[in-house]
Amino acid sequence: MAKTDKPEQKPHGSDIQVADILELQPTQEENSKLLRKLDLRLMPVMCACYMLQLLDKLTLNFSSQLGLIQDLNLHGSQYSWTSSIFYFGYLFWTWPSSWLVVRLPLGKYIAVTALLWGAIVMCHGACNSFRGFMTVRFLLGAAEAAVAPGFALIVAMFYRRDEQPLRQGLWFAGNCIANIIGGLVSYGIEHIHSPLANWRVLFLVLGAVTAAYSVLLWTFLPDSPTKARFLNTREKKLAVLRTLEDTSSAMDENDFQMYQVLESLKDPQAWLLVMYTFSVNICNGGITTFNSLLINGFGFGSFQTLLLQIPIGGCQLAVLVVMSIMASMFKTSRLLLMACACALSLIGMVLIYALDHTNAYGRLGGTYLAAVFASNTPMSLSLIASNVGGFTKKSTVNAMLFFAYSAGNIVGPQLYLSSQAPVFITGVSSTIAGFCLGILFLGILFTYYVLENQKRSRHSDTDSEVFTEEERPETFINKTDKENPRFRYLV
Repeated sequence: MAKTDKPEQKPHGSDIQVADILELQPTQEENSKLLRKLDLRLMPVMCACYMLQLLDKLTLNFSSQLGLIQDLNLHGSQYSWTSSIFYFGYLFWTWPSSWLVVRLPLGKYIAVTALLWGAIVMCHGACNSFRGFMTVRFLLGAAEAAVAPGFALIVAMFYRRDEQPLRQGLWFAGNCIANIIGGLVSYGIEHIHSPLANWRVLFLVLGAVTAAYSVLLWTFLPDSPTKARFLNTREKKLAVLRTLEDTSSAMDENDFQMYQVLESLKDPQAWLLVMYTFSVNICNGGITTFNSLLINGFGFGSFQTLLLQIPIGGCQLAVLVVMSIMASMFKTSRLLLMACACALSLIGMVLIYALDHTNAYGRLGGTYLAAVFASNTPMSLSLIASNVGGFTKKSTVNAMLFFAYSAGNIVGPQLYLSSQAPVFITGVSSTIAGFCLGILFLGILFTYYVLENQKRSRHSDTDSEVFTEEERPETFINKTDKENPRFRYLV
């Protein structure tokens, strides 16, 4: 290999040298065993955490059927603002969090934020005014800002590019499970006879569960492959080796690279993902907050409304499973699958908009279809994990995506005007427009990736992403996709 002046690299917090890692020659059986071990130790922990996060977020939706609006005397647009202020908090902490996930031990940071957001959820149950409720909603949004971007980075550190779509989908399945069991939990709490209002009990119970789970996160969620206590020394080396030869390889070196932040802000793919994310999350903000009120407006009672939201999670889970498997089988299918999911949700919103008000079950089916676009979130994160090189750049683009996610969720509820209840014609119409724009931005992003790959191939001697003997794979650790001439974008 050619000599370089660059000092020998080693993963942060470890005595493992990259040169030692490259000398390993693992068998296929070793690699398969390690992959199974990573799946069994990481995926359940992350999936359960994300399930709790969405459950805590959905408490606002469910509590609207448990007396929250009446007890806090919310009127006009105040209920909409209790949703939007959550995403103001999320947006406020997104950028600081993108810096902290690089500077702090990632697993421990996520565990601490889980403890904080669990405590804040419990504080919801003590609120007696709109002002107090708005305060805890803002703090909850800030506390939850680290989880999804942090999980996306963990997948990028532990899994190869072709393995990432399925694993991003596995932990995101917690989102679907939360939708399935959230209605059951709320329905059960509705039948509790307590001196406290049922909506207060809901916040107290779910918040306490999350706070307790943070201890498990602290114990079992690793900061990086070299700090994973469930791996022995050789397995740690193999875990790094598995991703080292990926052109998108990035290891947590606790070193924040400002030039990578600036590159992110000039990257067309980042801004196309931002515009797509903002457009479709206009729907997410409205549906997540107003689903109960929409279904209730179709003519169903409060108990029925809680139970009828259970199939939403089932629909999301079915689409997520299909998309994750297909994206793993076909390397160039991610953007097409995302566009298809958006199209299904678009059809659902058109049904809600166009069907007669007496067709309650047809419009209910529309709400089920409208929610399946949420399965695109892990696909978006897998695009960043696969198509963005450099740990700081990945973190920054993740932050940009969740900044847009917050903005869309802030705008969405404001378009569901209380004066239009239970039809919410402005909110439904804006959601239809959002899905149309989302599909458009995905098409532009696909075109950009194809043209950029063709351009790189014209200026390169080879289309191969495999390093030659003259090249040092460690040279490309934490280099961005713009810096690596062998980088090719996956679509």
